[in-house]
Amino acid sequence: MGRLTAATAALAITAGALLTSAGPAAGFPPMGRGVRMNQVQVIGTHNSYHRELSFAEQQRQRESDHLWYSHPSLPAQFGQEGVRQIELDVMPDSDAGGLYTRPLIRQAAGLGPLTDPDMAKPGLKVMHWADHDYGTSCVAVVTCLRQVVDWSRQHRGHAPIAVLLELKQTDPAMEQQGGPKSPPWDDQRFAALDAEIRSVVPAEQLITPDTLRRPGLTLEQSVLRSGWPSLDQARGKFVFLMDNKDPKVQAPYLAGRPNLEGRVLFTDSAPGRADAAFLEQNDPRGANTAQIQDWVRRGYLVRTRADEPFDAASTGDTTRLKAALASGAQLVSTDFPVPGLAARYGSDYVAELPGHVPLRCNPVNAPWYCRGVPLE
Repeated sequence: MGRLTAATAALAITAGALLTSAGPAAGFPPMGRGVRMNQVQVIGTHNSYHRELSFAEQQRQRESDHLWYSHPSLPAQFGQEGVRQIELDVMPDSDAGGLYTRPLIRQAAGLGPLTDPDMAKPGLKVMHWADHDYGTSCVAVVTCLRQVVDWSRQHRGHAPIAVLLELKQTDPAMEQQGGPKSPPWDDQRFAALDAEIRSVVPAEQLITPDTLRRPGLTLEQSVLRSGWPSLDQARGKFVFLMDNKDPKVQAPYLAGRPNLEGRVLFTDSAPGRADAAFLEQNDPRGANTAQIQDWVRRGYLVRTRADEPFDAASTGDTTRLKAALASGAQLVSTDFPVPGLAARYGSDYVAELPGHVPLRCNPVNAPWYCRGVPLE
């Protein structure tokens, strides 16, 4: 037994020496080799596109809705804030475009129609709440993605970036007041969504369900048996995730494609389903911590939230943040990724990884040789 222990220790020392003496690959720490993209943890932003409305419009919003906040541009979040996950709320437009150019809240404030050219063109739009909270740093999905891809080209080798897409529609209450009614998320709109993403993001920079699925296996079986790509393989790439759990919303996207064959997005699924690769549990506290840890150990990609809705910002309480980080969820979303954003709510709350790094070795499932190594 003593000889086995000594041999094991010698092997570990030799391996460490080889890794540290081999020199960096493509400018990155060699000890990052062998780590998979689901064995790291990153901070992401919630409603990453969001911009608060004008003062005149804010007077017609409830402060309790927590709509008075703004994120910097997406490239600034990647570069200055170290964010590696973003979320876009996507609204389907009419075939002719221009469905959302006259928000009711602007009309009530005596303001004219929106003048951004993207708003008048056909194509999917990015906004939080049509007619009431439409402020965005990039109006069209393709415009947002061009910003993301342009930043990526200037910063090659970055850790993979997860893009959550929450599929939304107009509020029936606003429709009754004269606001527009959005088209449904049907096969036509989903095909358009996939097409718009592929029109901007090169195929070699996309991690899709087809990337992971193995012959004769479901997507879930492929993920749990063969795993996600390595971090090195995933550098400079993007993974798109559907931020909707409602089966009615997902049904057209999964129709005839139980393993998401040919699709771009991973659906928010559940263990045991053929399409299960990405799971969400937005509250990481209590019994949910152990549930998330189990999912992470098994090989799923998991998203949780460090704060919602602005509870931590108003109190400075970091209980939920600590639970999120300890859960091992690879994607931890926040509204406050850097200091100062919570100041208007009376606290200095900030959600960031220890050491203020863009990503770290996952505390739950990372291999031993990853611990403490800077990965980007």
